[in-house]
Amino acid sequence: MIPKSHPRYESLLLRDKIVKASKEGYLAESAMIAHGRGEAFDYLIGERTTYPAKRAMYVAVAAMLLSNNPVISVNGNATALACDEIIELAKSVNAKIEINLFYRTDDRVKIITQLYKDHGYNKILGSLDDDIEYLNEIKNSRSSASKTGIYSADTILIPLEDGDRAEILKKSGKNIITIDLNPLSRTSKMSDVSIMDNIVRAIPFMTKIAEDLKTQDKEILMQLVNEFDNEENLKESLAQIRVKE
Repeated sequence: MIPKSHPRYESLLLRDKIVKASKEGYLAESAMIAHGRGEAFDYLIGERTTYPAKRAMYVAVAAMLLSNNPVISVNGNATALACDEIIELAKSVNAKIEINLFYRTDDRVKIITQLYKDHGYNKILGSLDDDIEYLNEIKNSRSSASKTGIYSADTILIPLEDGDRAEILKKSGKNIITIDLNPLSRTSKMSDVSIMDNIVRAIPFMTKIAEDLKTQDKEILMQLVNEFDNEENLKESLAQIRVKE
């Protein structure tokens, strides 16, 4: 058991979730490397939600509320760290949730599908029973897309995503939102809205934002989206990284 007095308590809890998910069989072997890379960037921003991240979250939620078919794409890491929180956000913005895995296997899809069902979400897309289409430009298992989900979505939230898929989804005309602690990643640079924050902080905060923005006029939401400059916000995000002495 990790004592709450430990200076790395929260971080160690997240590591434990990743290790547990790996043992349960729904994380790829490289998932721990990806988590460690994100943890390093989180440490450099003081493990806090910065102002540029908050601004991007407001724009992201506004975009999802304005969308006709918003989808949240989930992989093993996102599921391990924020399954319940993702479900709550999906409900708040009326979005679908779809499984999409780089190292896709039937076993991993089955386990993640069941996890969401166990947490009260029975409409998961990207399952083995779903009607799947394929994005030709993507040359790996992430080319799969639910016909009623990512394949036909207008806005997609792709947390903890790889750059090639983000780029191709963007080129296909979709509005792309990401949660990525690395503001220099190809995913962050290719997305329309890039949130430099830890997914465990970002998703719950976005749900709170949704409850507020749902009461606002559509014109206000459109203004938030239209006035946002992702490149400038990424520059501000990069400036938040501090080397501790």
